[in-house]
Amino acid sequence: MHQFHKLIQHLELCVLLMLLAQHIFPGCSSSASAQVLHPNCTARCGDVEIPYPFGTTPDCYLNSDFLVNCTKDSSGSPVLYLRDYGSGQVINISIDGQLRIYTYIGKDCYHQNGNQDEYNSQTASATIPRFPFSNTHNKLTAVGCDTIAGITSIEGINGCLSLCSNDTLQNIVYDGTCAGLGCCQTTIQTNLQDIEVRVTSFSNHRDVWAFNPCSYTFLAEDSYFNFSEGDLRNLNNRTQVPTVLDWAIGNDTCQDAKKNATSFVCQSNSQCVDSTNGPGYRCSCLSGYRGNPYVSGGDGCQDIDECVAIPNPCGDDICTNTVGNYTCTQKPRKYPIPLTQITVGITVGVAAFLIAGSWLFWGYNKRKHLMRKQKFFEQNGGMMLRQELAKKEGYNETARIFTANELKAATNNFDESRIIGRGGFGTVYEGVLKDGRVIAIKKSKVMNQDQIEQFINEVIVLSQINHRNVVRLLGCCLETEVPLLVYEYISNGTLFEKVHENSNPSTILSWENRLRIAAEIAGVLAYLHSDASVPIVHRDIKSTNILLDENYTAKVSDFGASRLVPIDQDMLSTMVQGTIGYLDPEYLHTSQLTEKSDVYSFGVILVELMTGKKALAFDRPEEERCLAMLFILAMTNDKLFSIVEDGLANDGNRKQIQEAASLALACLRVVGDERPTMREVASELQGLHLMEKHPWMDTATASEDNKHLLGCQLLDGYDPSDSIDCNTTACYDSIIADHVVLSVGDGR
Repeated sequence: MHQFHKLIQHLELCVLLMLLAQHIFPGCSSSASAQVLHPNCTARCGDVEIPYPFGTTPDCYLNSDFLVNCTKDSSGSPVLYLRDYGSGQVINISIDGQLRIYTYIGKDCYHQNGNQDEYNSQTASATIPRFPFSNTHNKLTAVGCDTIAGITSIEGINGCLSLCSNDTLQNIVYDGTCAGLGCCQTTIQTNLQDIEVRVTSFSNHRDVWAFNPCSYTFLAEDSYFNFSEGDLRNLNNRTQVPTVLDWAIGNDTCQDAKKNATSFVCQSNSQCVDSTNGPGYRCSCLSGYRGNPYVSGGDGCQDIDECVAIPNPCGDDICTNTVGNYTCTQKPRKYPIPLTQITVGITVGVAAFLIAGSWLFWGYNKRKHLMRKQKFFEQNGGMMLRQELAKKEGYNETARIFTANELKAATNNFDESRIIGRGGFGTVYEGVLKDGRVIAIKKSKVMNQDQIEQFINEVIVLSQINHRNVVRLLGCCLETEVPLLVYEYISNGTLFEKVHENSNPSTILSWENRLRIAAEIAGVLAYLHSDASVPIVHRDIKSTNILLDENYTAKVSDFGASRLVPIDQDMLSTMVQGTIGYLDPEYLHTSQLTEKSDVYSFGVILVELMTGKKALAFDRPEEERCLAMLFILAMTNDKLFSIVEDGLANDGNRKQIQEAASLALACLRVVGDERPTMREVASELQGLHLMEKHPWMDTATASEDNKHLLGCQLLDGYDPSDSIDCNTTACYDSIIADHVVLSVGDGR
């Protein structure tokens, strides 16, 4: 017994000395703790391989984040799940940091009378462990002809709108494109850990029920779904879609993780790579090695014998494999070295052949490039534009035709660093011409060849608009596949940024400046509606389309959605246009945007200037999400100044703010014919200090509008079957709240 106690004391002393040595000489520890897999670890569940750090039993996974469960489904086939059976069925685990699981499709279906078909409508949800949804491999997709889908998280809101009718079905393409006609898609943000996907409709599919009774939405791998017209009817046959997660080790960067040798998991012949989607790091084998970088031994990163590859990487020469690489050695010559004369002849012949071939190839490519540019120029209406410019020779304000080479030089070949904006219609680049002028170049995504003549006419007319409050169109380039539009460059950002994202108290816009900016916007819209050579309806007036120069002068931009209005035509049928929160409520019934639609959108901007609140915000209480509704409720209850931005109102301007609010209320009337014209609005704003009474204001009519809007019932008990009279975007959040919700929570 005495010897046994001495042995124990001896062992304790050895352990103490080892710990002390490690503390004094930390450099002696290994770079990573060796990880050898237990021989009894399950390597496969059905068709799914389970690579370490994932595992199904203790000692087979790195930590609880990588625990997976292999069980059997109702047919007895093995299936793999994350952690527990409710966290999504695993389809594939990639050692490169991706994990594919099944998630459910959300559906929102209706009967022909507009009542919700609860049997065929389902809420899709999934609870995911700490791994985030991949922002590079997934897209939010919505399918339907009366469909709104949105994805909400603490990072913000993304969403898309999909509409179509029986008349537009023939325009649906069959190459998988989702561009808003029957199908829409949008990307998601990085590091999304807790998301909620919701789908609803504008009018309960009444107008499209015969061919599309349901709306669908899902978050899926972007290569999974190719849209076609049949999906409007047949998506009920699908219940699940593949979704990609990005997985990583821990929460540390590589630099921090390497400091703790015992927890650092990258093994020999591997390198550490920081995660690009959320915290943590990944391991990958070095070049020339392959295997699992998270384990040591035969399953870890092993040297690749490149010399056994077919074809031989050295061609006809001798290949010699080395550690992590290979070398090529020229084979011994079988014949004597040729005579000097033969060598010189061959050299000269080869050189001449190469020079001639290069010259012919260069000439062929140059001719092909010129023919391609000429083809695009003619296809995009270049000859028509050139004829129109010739008719207007001598008129200095006419559009200029830029060459593709000019714009490539101005943008450094459309370098990514020159991008200053992206939108639904395309990308905007900043460029500098040879004469030093700074320009903005809009590169659209698509162009309908049936609208070329209308496009050319619009370029001519818009380039002649010489108004101090309009971002001037300088010209276009027609030598590219999609025409490029060239505008003057405005450097001081958007009105949206100054009102909603300005955290510097010294640069917050005063009421005087806001009133002036509103008057400038109203003035230019009045000019476009009434004084331009051909009346122009903008159709997408919003605070992000109002630019400010260095003097905070308003500049109306983005005429990508605008249309010219013929003199003998008051109404204009359009495709889906506008932005939720600013969209004319009449459009939901008529599918038409008119001058009075611009009046409604301007009314929303005027309310933004007074309140400092966004037109649509899901982070506000349900009844306050739509700014138009919040404002009308405040005016109805005589609580205007409860929503006016803090510090904006004072004893000297309260009357002006009240008058501006009355003007905004008139602009927000549901019936377009009862709204003032933009000329009347501009006149009222210019003379606001005279406190003149609104000539068009009718208390009874305003009361009727308020009741009509309030009838949308932004309450928890809202019945979707009552939404037949709900014809304003103020109802958007109330409508969407009672419909399908795809909730994905507890993500990393």
